[in-house]
Amino acid sequence: MSQRAILLVNLGSPDSTSTADVGRYLREFLGDERVIDRPGQPFRWLLVNAIIVPFRASKSAHAYASVWTDEGSPLIATSRKVRARLDEALGGAVPVALAMRYGTPSIASVVAQLVAAGVDHVYLLPQYPQYAMSSWETVVVKVYQEFARQAPRVRVDSIQPFYRDADYIEALHASAAPYLSQPHDHLLFSFHGIPVRHLRKADSSHAHCDCVADCCEIASPVQSTCYRAQCLATVRAFVARAGLEANRYSVSFQSRLGREPWLSPYTDFELKRLPKEGKKRLLVMSPAFVADCLETLEEIAVEGKKTFLDAGGDWFQQIPCLNDQAPYIEFLSARVRGWLNA
Repeated sequence: MSQRAILLVNLGSPDSTSTADVGRYLREFLGDERVIDRPGQPFRWLLVNAIIVPFRASKSAHAYASVWTDEGSPLIATSRKVRARLDEALGGAVPVALAMRYGTPSIASVVAQLVAAGVDHVYLLPQYPQYAMSSWETVVVKVYQEFARQAPRVRVDSIQPFYRDADYIEALHASAAPYLSQPHDHLLFSFHGIPVRHLRKADSSHAHCDCVADCCEIASPVQSTCYRAQCLATVRAFVARAGLEANRYSVSFQSRLGREPWLSPYTDFELKRLPKEGKKRLLVMSPAFVADCLETLEEIAVEGKKTFLDAGGDWFQQIPCLNDQAPYIEFLSARVRGWLNA
């Protein structure tokens, strides 16, 4: 009889806020060729290890320290709660494991545990609603590689990006609804950014993404791997569900690195612009993340808030991510049950 298991995978975090641990984490993260994909080796290794990490490790360690909790990394702590609550919701029907793409627990170590337990069929749940080669793809590829290396007999199925799944949108709306009921002038959807070049690289036709006018608005098979199109599809579905007026929301992209063009408009620029347009009371939500992390708790809730208020804003509220809230657990458990019954 088949022995099945669920594998949740999220980004990961440093083991601690020490500069050494943060530097180690950044080297693994930024050393991933799907995160920084050029220049090629060995120049990428030099870029990461000799330039980026030495200059960023201390600053990043300070940022992590500002959001660290008694349970450690917010992302890791929340992911553990999601795993536990999903396990509870499934009533022990199938074991639920948790791994991180970078840091601990590593994908390799968790795969080894599943193999040792006799698992031969896995349902992979990357914790990313939208596709990007630096998030969803790198998780899926790494999991498949580890099973191919350790136990090729194990079958791995994966949930597809669920950016416009009606149940996911319903969970997102249920989570945000209490905040949307508060008096506000504007809702900003801030997604994690990627280099524009990554859009073109993911476009198998090399003739649609960023080549055709309004490319994200024109249906195309290549949008199955277009991060920007999927982000905008999430927004359209959410806006329709929430009944938002067109002039009450906008979209931006955060967390850019380096000097090449990234997806725009940039969140920090928007936070300075909106107060000048009379948008004094602002809600911000980050639908590229299912769990609050450094990018939401520090970059948005702390630095973003300061930027907005300094630019003349009066009130700022970050809407928490789905985290381990019941609507998200219900979404995940429904997908697992569908897989079990297929």
